[in-house]
Formats: sequence, structure tokens, C-alpha cells
Amino acid sequence: MNLLASITATAACILHPFRPAGAIRSNPTATSRWLAGLLSGFAMAAQLIAVEPTATDEARRGRELYLKNCFACHQMNGQGIPGVFPPLAKSDFLTNDVDRSIRILCEGLAGEITVNGRRYASVMPPAILNDADVATVLTYVLGNWGNPGTVVTAEQVRDQRAKTAYPTFEQLQRANQYPPLPAAPEGFRLREVARLPFKPVRITSDGKGGPLYVLTEGGDVWRLDPATGSLRVLFSANSYLERRTGDIGGPLFVLGMTLDAQKRLYVASNQQNRSNLPPQNIVTIYRSTAVLNGEPAALKPWFQTNYPGSPAYIHAVEHIAFGPDGSLYAGNGGRTDGGLTTTGGEWYGDGETPITGCIWRIDPAVEPPVLEVYARGVRNAYGFCWNDRGEMFATENGPDADAPEELNQIERGRHYGFPYRFADWTRKAYPTSPEPPAGLEFTLPIANLGPDGGFAGTPMYTFDPHSGPGGIVFLNDSFPEGYRGTLLMTRFGNFIQSPKANSGFDLLRATLQRNAQGHYEAHIHTVLAPLGRPIDLHLGGPGKVFIAEYSRATSAGESYGPSGRIIELSVDRK
Repeated sequence: MNLLASITATAACILHPFRPAGAIRSNPTATSRWLAGLLSGFAMAAQLIAVEPTATDEARRGRELYLKNCFACHQMNGQGIPGVFPPLAKSDFLTNDVDRSIRILCEGLAGEITVNGRRYASVMPPAILNDADVATVLTYVLGNWGNPGTVVTAEQVRDQRAKTAYPTFEQLQRANQYPPLPAAPEGFRLREVARLPFKPVRITSDGKGGPLYVLTEGGDVWRLDPATGSLRVLFSANSYLERRTGDIGGPLFVLGMTLDAQKRLYVASNQQNRSNLPPQNIVTIYRSTAVLNGEPAALKPWFQTNYPGSPAYIHAVEHIAFGPDGSLYAGNGGRTDGGLTTTGGEWYGDGETPITGCIWRIDPAVEPPVLEVYARGVRNAYGFCWNDRGEMFATENGPDADAPEELNQIERGRHYGFPYRFADWTRKAYPTSPEPPAGLEFTLPIANLGPDGGFAGTPMYTFDPHSGPGGIVFLNDSFPEGYRGTLLMTRFGNFIQSPKANSGFDLLRATLQRNAQGHYEAHIHTVLAPLGRPIDLHLGGPGKVFIAEYSRATSAGESYGPSGRIIELSVDRK
């Protein structure tokens, strides 16, 4: 399959609670970093949510649970945060279907909802509360702030929980456990920076030790202080995304984010326009137009294009980054699995288009911005970077057929095979695979000389099938000998079970060398394993790499599970 398909197939998965009591007990050091940032707010809330002298023990317990589990998002009197977190006060969504509200508390909620006539598209994590406590806190919310006073029982919660992804409280607890951090390689330290209330897809920063910006697949941008682990929303998706809804709107995926030298933030989104068939994939790149309190502000549409795209395989724009020439590069994946020409209402029957399955280059100084196709035949480049010589390298996810995943050196004007060839295969991936145009030359991926990443005694081009190579960075002179001048890359991990049941879930190092023909080959070594579906990584300062774990699953046998975390791999200066 591919990395985007892995993500979008789980768009409705539920997320990890922002501050579960269980996590505080199991990992007090990591949790205290963000908890410290909320203590003052909780102290204020404790005063504002006054305890009436006549309140019953149950009501007092309800307020206590609300303060610990709901206050940070839904605020003092359940008013929420406009455009970000919906209100609980006089909430039609909450009160119109109490059983649904119970299930949301038990398994969380992702996706668009309408509350009191206003649209919200943020995420609701599951509450790590037993049946009795879910009943108590929900009874408290339903009995206050203009709500009807409905009483919820523990038996009612038990019955509704049985219908969720976590049929018992014990199963929910197990799903919300974080895996232990793997051992850091010699000369490095590894630490947990923050546990996230969402599934991350990108990290960016100024690269000099400033705050991290973390993107969710729904389009929210969060600011993360790497020193304290404190998080806050910088941009809610509703504040800038141009959405198409109803009959004309299809899936929306937001997967690209970067900063330029002027610290302008760029975010790339993809959404289907279904007003006419076949659907069109609308690519929009937003750019911040102002600075507020030292942070990017006012994301506005900057570049837009479109092409036919079926929801079955559309890979769209995933990674965006600035190259050493100052241009913005974008990986726009194939709109098919392997050049499919199936027709029908959902399909554009002519395979790929001139601007799909390729790398774009856009000069940010030109207005309006103009797209140039830099290289072709790249099915699904989730990550790319440049070394100190200005050479570009990209990871690439392969098809449903069991072809190796790829690491490519990307050069202008070259073709990397898709949809005609995969890896070093000379055979067709499918009987229906198109024939290449006469005279078209293909550039092979970088050969893997082992010992890891799929190597099995002979060179492989390049990784285990379906292992999901993702984010990639070049390590500069701030890293020690043996790492300096190498590439680090994540592998998200497979969810297609063939041909290997458990590949990826790791961080790899590629040491490049030229062969007799002048082509790059790589020795691949595992740096960290297992990781919880690592999806992106970013150089956040000298000797520091930040890694985004999408979820907590460290093997293909586990569900995608609740959301992951940001961890830091840094050079041990001692």
C-alpha cells in the first residue's frame, strides 16, 4: 500500500487523552513537563468552579473529574474554545443522543461534527475513566450550564462501552499504554518530549532550537516547547482551511508543512471536489502572511492546482520543503496504485496526469507561483532532504504488489520508474501495468548493501516491501563521527501483511558510497527500534533530531491505537 493510505485508512481512529491519570502514575517525569504548564490554569479553575456547600458527594466528584479530564479543552463553564473545541453548555450534540455521548467519552471522536449550528473538526480523546466515573462526570455536565439534567448510570456506560473499539475499561487502559523508549545508540540520549492529544504527521521549526510546530492530519498546527513539553494550538484547521462539504466535498488530508528562511509557515492540503465526476483533487498550499507575538500568523492560500483523483489510491501532495536553491519542493504522489486505467464514476480512466507521480519545484519569489515538474516517476515520496553538497534524496512507498520500498537520489529531469517499474524489477507489477514510452530511461533506487532494512544477502532496492519509509534528514557536522554525513529516516511499519509480517517501526541510518559506476549505494543500520509507527523527523537544533510517533503500535499485529508522542534523539555532550 503506501504511507498516506496507512494514515487515511485510520482517519477515524481515536486518540490518546491529553492528561490521563494512569499516565501520570506510570511516567511522572514525562507527564510533569506539560502538567507544569497547566497547574496555574487548574488552580484558577479550582477557584472558579466553586463547590456549593449543599453539593452532594456525587456532584463534588463530578466537578473534580471534570476539572482533571475536561477543563483544559471545554473550559470553566463548558463554553469550549470557539472554532477549536465545542461547547458542552446547552449543547444539542451532547444532549440529543446521550448514548452517543457516552460512547465518545469511552473511545474518543475524530472527524467533523456540528454543535449548536457551528462546525468543529478537532479531536476528542477517550477519557481514561472507569464506568462509574464516566457516569459521574457526564451526569455532572448534563446537570449544569443549561443542559437538561439527565442522569447517567454506570450500567448504562457499561452497555455503551461494549459497543466501542474498547469494549471494557481494561482494554482501554491497555490500549493507552505507551511503549518503553528503546535504548539510545552509543553517544546519544533519548527522551520523551511530549505525549500528544492527536496523531502527528509533520514537525518543523527554525532548526536553531526554537519551538516545534506539529501538524495533525486534520490540519491543526500545534506549537510545542521542546524544553517543557507544553502544547498549544497555533492554528485550528477551521481558521484557515478552505473546505468543501456536503455533496461536493470529499476527503481532506493535510500532510505537508515547512518554514522558510523568513520564518513563514507553509501548509499543504488536499481535498476532493466532487461537484463533477470524476472528482478533482484540489491541492492548496497556504502561507502565513504576518507575525504575531513572534509566531507565524494569518495562513492564507498561496498556491493552488488540481487534477482528477479517485479516493481509492490518491496520494497527493505529502511533503514540502525548501531546497538549497531557495525553491519550495513538493512531492505530489501518484493518483493510482500502478497506472490504473479503470473507468467509472469515481475514476479518471487515463492513468497518471502530467503533474502526478512527480516532484514539483516552485519559486517563492514569483507571483503568482508557478509549478515546475522537477523529476518524474516518483509514486509516493513522503520525505526528502538535501546533503551538504546539495544532492536531493527521497523516500518512496511502493504499490500493493510486493515491490521493495525505495530510497532515491532525485536529480532534475530524471524518471524513477512509476508507474512502469518498481525498485529493480524488470517484470510488471500487475498484468494491467502500462508499457513505458519508447526510449524512456529509468533511474534505479539506491541499493541497500545491508545489514538492515530488508537486506538478505544480496543488494536490495531498497527496503522491505510495505515498511513505509517516511521522514528523512541529513546529519550535519553537529553529529559525531559515524553519523556525520549520513541520512536518518523513519519507517512507519507495514499494515499489509505480505510478504513480511512485521517490517519497519524503526529509525534507520544510511551511509552512502559511490560504486564503480558512480552510483550511490548504502549501508543501512538500525538506530532505534521498535518505535510507535514513526512518521516524520526533523533537525531541531545542533545535534538534535525530533521524531514524531504517529501512534503507539510497535508491530503490525497491533491496532493503530491512540495517538503517539514526540521524542528527541540528541548527542550526549558529556
